Amino acid sequence: MDSVCRPLAVSLGDPAGIGPEVVAKCWDCRDRFGLPPFVAVGDPRSITAVWDGPIAVIDDPREAARAFDSGLPILALAAVESDVPGHPSVAGAHCSLDALELAVGLARSGSSAAVVTGPVCKQQLYGIGFSHPGQTEFVAERCGVSPGNVAMMMAGPSLRTVPATTHLPLAEVAGNLSKSLIEMRGRAALRGLQRNFGIADPRLAIAGFNPHAGEGGSLGREEIDIIIPAIETLRGEGWRVTGPHPADTLFHGPARARYDAALCMYHDQALIPLKALHFEEGVNLTLGLPIVRTAPDHGTAFDIAGQDLADPRAMAAAIRLAAECARTRALAAT
Repeated sequence: MDSVCRPLAVSLGDPAGIGPEVVAKCWDCRDRFGLPPFVAVGDPRSITAVWDGPIAVIDDPREAARAFDSGLPILALAAVESDVPGHPSVAGAHCSLDALELAVGLARSGSSAAVVTGPVCKQQLYGIGFSHPGQTEFVAERCGVSPGNVAMMMAGPSLRTVPATTHLPLAEVAGNLSKSLIEMRGRAALRGLQRNFGIADPRLAIAGFNPHAGEGGSLGREEIDIIIPAIETLRGEGWRVTGPHPADTLFHGPARARYDAALCMYHDQALIPLKALHFEEGVNLTLGLPIVRTAPDHGTAFDIAGQDLADPRAMAAAIRLAAECARTRALAAT
């Protein structure tokens, strides 16, 4: 099958969350959202519990394109028991992990063009022995990539951000910043822009850590001791890198026009502007993998599961971006 036309594999995530609902709504609105063929991976009962549309249970992802016009294609995985929307269970955790494993396997084998991961409940996964901080680290391990060599890019229609540090208490961020970390995240961002977005000579803006980017050291020395040396190293390698920029002036419209992605020093510095601009369209793209992996930027939302309240736009954006990145990679390989 042509690499550009292979279906995407979409794991449903926790069957008690909103993953099944938003995936079903994406199929329902596939023309409006401009979505290519995809195959859901998970327990069909988690979809029928929240949606009365047509389902096409298939045995091979190659059947997805043929079935896509008449029903939502799904590679079926059965949980031990049927989950009730909004009420996670051990069986559901096993099902979500099996779905993730299969979806990643399809992408690694070339049976699917990319993998899109639905939201999971990490607390439930930890209860069944899941030892990874999140799905990103799991996918990296399955792809044979060290977790330290992957990076999270948050992408929206007018902004892409990459956090240098992710899920750390704010009090611990400064102690975890280093020249080598910023260089590694910077290279991942720049190469990711080339490989996934087809930007031959990408521009990366690097944010400062302190207010006003430290004001020459009077508000902190992280810029002088860590960030500027990292920027100089990246520039010396031939990359187009600017900064450190004061974060409070980095995300308005004219500033965003001057770069292709922004490297931020901590989680909220990267995610607040992305969510302020593109709350319903934010996509998590994992950089540094041999496969394309995206995810919607929301969680399981157990509190609204099964109430027909879940907004599918973030999942649709994740599916659409996965297809675009897969197409860019495939065309570059021809």
